[in-house]
Amino acid sequence: MRRRDFITGIAAFTVMPLAALAQEPGRIYRLAIVTPSPRQAPAATALFDELRRKGFSEGQNLAVIPDGFEADYEHIAELAAALVKVAPDAIIAGPAVALRALQALTHIPLIGMSEDMVAEGVVTSLARPSGNITGISMLSPELDTKRQEILIEAVPGAHKIAAMADANAAPEYHLQALEHAARSRGVELSVFRVGGPGEIRSAIDAAKASGAEALNFLATPLFSVPGSQNNRVVLDRVAAVRLPAIFQFPETAEAGALAGYGSRITDLYRQRARITVQVLRGAKPADIPVQQPDKFELVINLKAAKAIGVEVPATLVARADKLIDE
Repeated sequence: MRRRDFITGIAAFTVMPLAALAQEPGRIYRLAIVTPSPRQAPAATALFDELRRKGFSEGQNLAVIPDGFEADYEHIAELAAALVKVAPDAIIAGPAVALRALQALTHIPLIGMSEDMVAEGVVTSLARPSGNITGISMLSPELDTKRQEILIEAVPGAHKIAAMADANAAPEYHLQALEHAARSRGVELSVFRVGGPGEIRSAIDAAKASGAEALNFLATPLFSVPGSQNNRVVLDRVAAVRLPAIFQFPETAEAGALAGYGSRITDLYRQRARITVQVLRGAKPADIPVQQPDKFELVINLKAAKAIGVEVPATLVARADKLIDE
C-alpha cells in the first residue's frame, strides 16, 4: 500500500461520528484490523462471515477501517498511531510487534493473535491477560518442533535441514531446542535468520547453498500467512530451488508447499471474530482468557513432492488429514 493512499483512507474515516460507550440499537460499531492478509483473503472472508453470523454486518451495524490490511510491519509505529487516532471500538491485530506498538499508545481493546502471547510479554497470563489485550496464543514453539519431526519423517534420507526463522521474533532458546531435537534424530539443523521481506529469497538460496535438504519455516507472519505477498514469494522461491518445506498453516500446503501442520488460519480468524463479538458487546479484554487452538490438521501435497522428486513415506501419508494429488 502506498503511504499517500493509507493516510487518505485514515483521514476519510476520522470524519465518522464517535461510537457511544454502551451497546445500543442503531449503533455503528467501528473495527480496525491489522493483518498481513489482503482484504479478499479467505481468512478475512471467514472473519467477516463469523461476525455477520454473530450479529455484526459490515454496511449495517459494522464499519471497518480499510487501511490495516496487508500491513507493513516495518512501519508499524506509523500505522498504529494512525489507527489509534481514529479511535475504533476495537482493534484486531497481530503478531506481537503490532500488539506492542498499539498497546504503547492506547487503551482501546485489542484482540490479538501471536505465536506465544505470554513468552512474548503481550499478556501476563492466559487465564488473566490483564490490560487491554486478549485473543489467541498459537502454541507456536511446540508446533515448530512438531513440524520439524514431520519434516524429518517426510524426507527420511535428509541429513541436514534448515530452520527459516524471523530474526525479529524467534527467541534463541527456541532455536536451541530445535537444534537439540534435530541432533537427537541424527540430523544437523542450520538456522537462517531473516530480517525482513527483502531477505526472504536470499535466505532460501543460502539454505540451499549450505546443503540443506529440507526447510522448516518457523511460525511467523513473515513467511506463513496464506495469500500474503510474503507467502507467495516464499512458495515461488522454494519451488525454484526444489526443496521440500513445511509451514504452520495447512492452507500453505494446499497452495503448493510439501506440507503444512497446524490450525487452519480460517478457523483461527473465526475464533478471533467470536472474541471480538464479546468485546464489542461490552466485555473487557482483561476478563476474557486468552484462547489457544484446539484443532490441528496435517496436509501433505503429493503433487509438490513429485515435482521435486521426494517420495513421502506411506506411514506419514496414512496419517495425513488431507492429501493433495492433482
